Amino acid sequence: MKRFITILVLFSTITLIAQETQQDTPETYKKRVLESTEVDFLMSYYTQDGDNAAVTGGIGTEELTDLTPTIVVSIPLNDDDVLTIDAGISAYTSASSSNVNPFDGDAPADPFVASSGASRKDVLTTIIANYSHSSDDRNDIWSANLAVANEYDYFSVGFGGSYTKLFNEKNTEVSIKANVFLDTWNAIYPSELRDQPAFIKFDDESRNSYSLGLGFSQILSKKLQGSLSLDIIQQEGLLSTPFQRVQFADVTDIIVDQFTYGDDVERLPDSRFKIAAGGRLHYYINEIFSLRTFYRYYTDDWGINSHTASIEVPIKITNKFTIYPSYRFYNQTQADHFAPFNQHLSTQEFYTSDFDLSDFDANQYGFGVSYTDIFTKFHISKFGLKSIDLRFRQYERSTGLSSSLFSGGFNFVMD
Repeated sequence: MKRFITILVLFSTITLIAQETQQDTPETYKKRVLESTEVDFLMSYYTQDGDNAAVTGGIGTEELTDLTPTIVVSIPLNDDDVLTIDAGISAYTSASSSNVNPFDGDAPADPFVASSGASRKDVLTTIIANYSHSSDDRNDIWSANLAVANEYDYFSVGFGGSYTKLFNEKNTEVSIKANVFLDTWNAIYPSELRDQPAFIKFDDESRNSYSLGLGFSQILSKKLQGSLSLDIIQQEGLLSTPFQRVQFADVTDIIVDQFTYGDDVERLPDSRFKIAAGGRLHYYINEIFSLRTFYRYYTDDWGINSHTASIEVPIKITNKFTIYPSYRFYNQTQADHFAPFNQHLSTQEFYTSDFDLSDFDANQYGFGVSYTDIFTKFHISKFGLKSIDLRFRQYERSTGLSSSLFSGGFNFVMD
């Protein structure tokens, strides 16, 4: 999940610039969707640590590092159509996942010490293609996308599309989007459970996700803009993570070295229904300060309810430089099937000790700086540098998890 979140944070730094251009025919003028090819080079470095690893049943090191280089190429096919190719890799090293088999290293097995096995690291590869078409008056925008992702124990194919309508002299915007993801696990189980006759493996390793999103945006005044969103998601299939252990309080513990064997793996319902509703307000204070606020409420049928609130204050230092201090607060209730290490009972139907599904609060502090030059004075070959975006985010969770994210993006435009 965290790796996907990292990738999702990288994508948020991408911008597409719409400019006006004259058509070849002297009697007709049209706004060109994208003037020329744009290339974004993105990079992030994510690191975290904590003491509640789900791989070892809710205790143990959560140390993880992830490096994610990404390239995004946006190509104008003509005045109305744009093709965007988004390709990236996420290379991670995880002390937590290394303990899928804690006995394949030289040191004694310990949930707080990384093993040296193959599961300690992996590479996630993602490719996304998006095609968008705009009507002549630019009031109607259609898009379609296709995504493929792969790592050692997981493969995903996704596709979808969206429609956006602008009216009221482009002061009002409504949108609808839909996506389908068809995923398949190559289930990897904890080493001590693989050969146990009583252990029951998952007979269906597929997971399908269907999402529908609705959006509404309105320019309320010269200085104020607001938007509302509603997202509905239905998931079906294998929603458990096959290598996350659970220990039962009513079963005698088996301990080797410092490591407690798992009594079973995480077992969760094979369906999940999610709803998220949110809103944004952006206020232009003056030439130097702006204010961006966001709130979202989330609920699902696993018992989780959450609130997210954030604020960002862009401060324009010069015509080219802007800084972005920000703060985000998050709160959630625990899932119905969560319990900490060694507190579940073997008579239960569903159980997990993944602290991502626990009750917690979280605070995130951020700072960013951006450089923008619409005249692209700096060049590398045929590409002019239009913008640079650098950001840092520090995340602290009440369960003890702490993480840092460094991200950067460079936007080039072909002359």
